Amino acid sequence: MPRSSRSPVDLCDPPEDVVRPRRVAPRGRNTCRVTEDNLSNPNPTWITCLACFLRTQAHQILFNTCRCKLFFQKLMEKTGVLVLCAFGFWMFSMHLPSKMEVWQDDSINSPLQSLRMYQEKVRHHTGEIQDLRGNMTQLIAKLQLMEAMSDEQKIAQKIMKMIQGDFIEKPDFALKSIGASIDFEQTSTTYNHDKARSYWNWIRLWNYAQPPDVILEPNMTPGNCWAFSGDRGQVTIRLAQKVYLSNLTLQHIPKTISLSGSLDTAPKDFVIYGMEGSPKEEVFLGAFQFQPENIIQMFQLQNQPARAFGAVKVKISSNWGNPRFTCLYRVRVHGSVTPPREHPNQSPYPQRD
Repeated sequence: MPRSSRSPVDLCDPPEDVVRPRRVAPRGRNTCRVTEDNLSNPNPTWITCLACFLRTQAHQILFNTCRCKLFFQKLMEKTGVLVLCAFGFWMFSMHLPSKMEVWQDDSINSPLQSLRMYQEKVRHHTGEIQDLRGNMTQLIAKLQLMEAMSDEQKIAQKIMKMIQGDFIEKPDFALKSIGASIDFEQTSTTYNHDKARSYWNWIRLWNYAQPPDVILEPNMTPGNCWAFSGDRGQVTIRLAQKVYLSNLTLQHIPKTISLSGSLDTAPKDFVIYGMEGSPKEEVFLGAFQFQPENIIQMFQLQNQPARAFGAVKVKISSNWGNPRFTCLYRVRVHGSVTPPREHPNQSPYPQRD
C-alpha cells in the first residue's frame, strides 16, 4: 500500500527520526510484484525520498510547536508562582516593620525607664552626698576653730552656756510658752522706780518695769527680771498641769555682766510651798538659801510622799543687801506628770504582823 494513503498522523506525535527497520519482503510472489512495480515506475526513488523529507520536516515543525506550547505553559506556571511569592514577600515586608516597632517599643522602653529611674536615684543620692560633704566640711572647720580658740574664749563660752542653762536637763513646767502663768492675787506688787517710767510733760506714758511673768521666760539678759519692793516678797506660779514636784531651780545673772557690778539684789533665803485645792492649801516643800556665786542652783524638794500640785509659791524672806528691791530672773519647776517610782528597797505591799 502506498505511504500517502496511510491514516493521518497526529501533529503532536514525535518525529520519526529513527530509521525504521526495513521489512523483509517475502520471497516469491511479493518479490515479483515489486519487480513489476519497479519496472512499471522507472524513476520512483527521488519522489519517495522527497515525500519522506517533507513529511519529516512537517513533523519536526509540529513537534517544535508543541514543545513551545508546553514550555510557555510551564513558564506561565512558574511565573505565577513567582508573582505570588513576590506579592507575599511584599505584604510581609509591609506589615513586619510595624510589628517589629511595637515589639521594640515594648522590649526597649521598659529597660530605658528602669535606667532613667536608676539615674534619677543616683543623681538624688549624689546631691545628698554633696550636702553631707558640705556639712562635714563646715563641722571640721568649726572643730578646728574650737581647737584654735584661747582659754579665755573657752571660759566665755562656758559662762554663756551656764547663763543659758543648757546643762539643766530636766523638763520645766513653769515655762510661759507651755501654759504656765502667774497668780497675781498671791503675788507681791512690782517695784516701780522713777527711772523705769517714761514721761512727757510730767505725763507718764508707760512703765519699763517688767511684770512677774518675765521669770517664766528663758531670756536672761541684764535688767530682764521681776523686781519687788524691799527684801521680802512672794510669787505664785500656776503650772501648765498638775505635776509631782521634785526640784526647783533659781537662776540669776553673773557678776561679770551685772551693770552695777554687784549681786546685792539677788534673793537669799526663801521657802517653797505646793498649792492645791480650791481654798489654796499650802504644803511645805523646803527652805533654802541661794548663793549668787553659782548663777544656777537646783534645790531638792521635800515632797514625800509624792503629791501632785497645780501651783507653786516661792516666798522670799531676804536678799543679799539691797534695801530698795529684790530681783528675780528665772524660776524653773521640775517633776513628772506620773507618780515617781518607789524606792527598790521599799515593798509595795503592807508588812504583816
